[in-house]
Amino acid sequence: MAGGGDNSQTNGGSQEPRAMEEGRKDDYDQGCGLAISLPFVQKIIAEIFGTYFLIFAGCGAVTINKSKGQITFPGVAIVWGLTVMVMVYSVGHISGAHFNPAVTFAFATSLVLEFIITFYLMFVISGVSTDNRAIGELAGLAVGATILLNVLIAGPVSGASMNPARTVGPALIGSEYRSIWVYVVGPVAGAVAGAWAYNLIRFTNKPLRELTKSTSFLRSMSRMNSVSV
Repeated sequence: MAGGGDNSQTNGGSQEPRAMEEGRKDDYDQGCGLAISLPFVQKIIAEIFGTYFLIFAGCGAVTINKSKGQITFPGVAIVWGLTVMVMVYSVGHISGAHFNPAVTFAFATSLVLEFIITFYLMFVISGVSTDNRAIGELAGLAVGATILLNVLIAGPVSGASMNPARTVGPALIGSEYRSIWVYVVGPVAGAVAGAWAYNLIRFTNKPLRELTKSTSFLRSMSRMNSVSV
């Protein structure tokens, strides 16, 4: 019996280190999980550090060059470039390494613009091409004018893609995929929303198959003239 008691103590003693090891393993797994899925606050801190070092080194080089004249203009450019390179390697995997609020704002602005201009384009297409109450012969003119306006408005900011194929095709050829999601998500969401919006206001007592039948303005005019004669 004494031996049995000793065995139970021995087993209990061997279970404690095992439990401690499992606890450490769980803590390690949780730590790894935090390292993989970083919270938004950590990304902001990484951007703050990166932007600080960029401004410190770049503006410091400009100041020293103006006061001492030892760095020269090419040297200032090299300082800016090297600082960006170092910080991209340091925190790029954490926050994306924008180091410039304008970059993030530009992505958001481009996404919103692509959504809006594609929304209007699809809204116009739904009106002039799928509704027989509109003048069918003027569909090309209306769609072309909408594209022209969209390019004039959003072209300088986002490029006015309005079509994922227009962006994805050149991106595949040039192997340049940076921010390509903006030109996929924005136009697709805008097109769906534009078509839905027009269907929402297309109130009529006619069935949909009647509304989507092709119509001709010239035929209607000739029919009216024949009736009047």
